[in-house]
Amino acid sequence: MADAYIGRDVAGQFKILEKIGSGGMGAVYKAEQPDMRRFVAVKILHPRYLARADLVSRFRREARAMSHLSHPHTARVFLYGQLDDGACYFVMEYLAGRNLAQTVRAEGPMEVERAINVMVPVCGALEEAHTQGIVHRDLKPENIFLTTQGGIADYPKVLDFGLAKVTEREMRPGSLILTQEGMVFGTPEFMSPEQARGEKLDGRSDIYSLGIIMYELLTGKLPFDASQPMEFIQKHIKEKPIPLSTRAPNRVWPNGMWEVLDKALAKKPIDRFQTANELAQALRNVQSGTGHSSSTPPFPQSSSGVSSIQQQMQQPLSQQPQQQQPPQQQQAPQQQQQSAYAMRPEPAPTVPGVNMPAVAWVVLGLGALLALLGTVALVAAFFLR
Repeated sequence: MADAYIGRDVAGQFKILEKIGSGGMGAVYKAEQPDMRRFVAVKILHPRYLARADLVSRFRREARAMSHLSHPHTARVFLYGQLDDGACYFVMEYLAGRNLAQTVRAEGPMEVERAINVMVPVCGALEEAHTQGIVHRDLKPENIFLTTQGGIADYPKVLDFGLAKVTEREMRPGSLILTQEGMVFGTPEFMSPEQARGEKLDGRSDIYSLGIIMYELLTGKLPFDASQPMEFIQKHIKEKPIPLSTRAPNRVWPNGMWEVLDKALAKKPIDRFQTANELAQALRNVQSGTGHSSSTPPFPQSSSGVSSIQQQMQQPLSQQPQQQQPPQQQQAPQQQQQSAYAMRPEPAPTVPGVNMPAVAWVVLGLGALLALLGTVALVAAFFLR
């Protein structure tokens, strides 16, 4: 049966070309925007759900919220509205590439460097959403898409902030549904403990989900062994995650990598990173080598620099090494030069005739003799006149 939306115009701007995805609540189509000479993705909520006022209201409200997100690593929403048949839709940027689940399935676990380079920008996208009061609630590898943008490969884009819960996920067989504040939605493998209990969520719930995603990127597996959705939910609530060294014992993990994941996966939100930016900084610290684990000294053992200062602060004063002085013979010339320059006394004023050299005495004697002879000559001339 032909799809009724193929070839249809949307909002007088977009022509639907083909279906590229579908779910229990609607479908996603590739469309062309001729005036802008670009492709877009159009997500359409099935008309039969128009009777669900709560779904329509939530779809519109969250599409509007997404349209205000401008982070470069968030999939942009350009337009939202209703078709002639009443079906709700929104238009977003079209992405070519594959999501994280497809990437790990095709290539295996990622190297730590690559995984961090992917996840740090994702944290940035979430930080913007959280500051605007938007919680994703359904973060998983399928909702983080790797594309190439501006010549940059592995460029992540976060999809469907808060929309998955009212489109494909909320009515899919096997999903967990309550009502109003007690609603439970999302993917059990990536739910936070508070989400699994149907509690009110904030951005720290997304941080827990990011921890699960990062764990899977690094190991190809989840941090809990379970086979059923309810079993995953129970483990999120009650069990500690399997350490990286146990899950992948043949890999060498950088200092601090497990500590970051373990904190992101804390059962209580207060014990996690409190913002996505905090998680991003912790990942950068691991990448730069400044992160540390409990099994490795946090600072290099060195005789100088910060580590030696910390070591001295931890030692009794009597055991701290004294500052080494340079040899005395190396200091002496410099000290003598400084003394001659800085402490030289001003010369005392001299008194004529005191401490005069011998030559001065001879000259003075000759002068006195000549003066005496001159005086005798004058007297003799006076009397002989």
